[in-house]
Amino acid sequence: MGADIATGTGTDPVAGTETDAEAYEGRSFLFVLGSARVDGNTQILARAAAEQLPAGVPQRWVDLNGLALPDFQDGRHESDGWALSEHEEVLRQATMEATDIVLASPLYWYTMSAQTKRYLDYWSGWLAVPGLDFKRRMAGGTLWGVTAMADHEEVVADGLAATLNNTAAYLRMRFGGVLLGNGSRPGQVRDDERAMVRAKTFFQQDAPLALFPHEEAAGSPSAA
Repeated sequence: MGADIATGTGTDPVAGTETDAEAYEGRSFLFVLGSARVDGNTQILARAAAEQLPAGVPQRWVDLNGLALPDFQDGRHESDGWALSEHEEVLRQATMEATDIVLASPLYWYTMSAQTKRYLDYWSGWLAVPGLDFKRRMAGGTLWGVTAMADHEEVVADGLAATLNNTAAYLRMRFGGVLLGNGSRPGQVRDDERAMVRAKTFFQQDAPLALFPHEEAAGSPSAA
């Protein structure tokens, strides 16, 4: 699949109990890196969280900057459809094979990066591919977010969290929340002790079924 996509089981994970291992049985994680900076703060934070996964849990890492993926062209209502590029097909397969998808994007203008948004735009096209059943196959999986930002006030990332939650709600996925860290200069997130501590247990926390705000207000009848 080329050098742009790496597969592994993590490095030096924290030793877990048998119960910990059982909690991850059958799961596989896809980490999608959407930063404009190589080895940036968001990636550092994502890898700190990934290191805590038990040994043997599959991890696949995709750097969107390493994929020649053009801007999404909406052809959902065109009779001829559109041809898939090699990189799009690799990315689509990686997405659909994972049980847990981790979007690692810095906070750019209070939302996700352009690279990450473009990746999600491609989901719109995959929803319309005959026979793919993208929405059905994504249902029940878990979406996570990791982001580093320059602001110390975490509330400014609420827009990003809402986008990810609503994306998961539309696909009937679970949402594990967003791991937030502070960092602007290269490597600065390592100095955010609170973020690095939270990274150690981020993937252990509960990931409930995502709901739209109106579903929560109505008592979630459609989520039953």
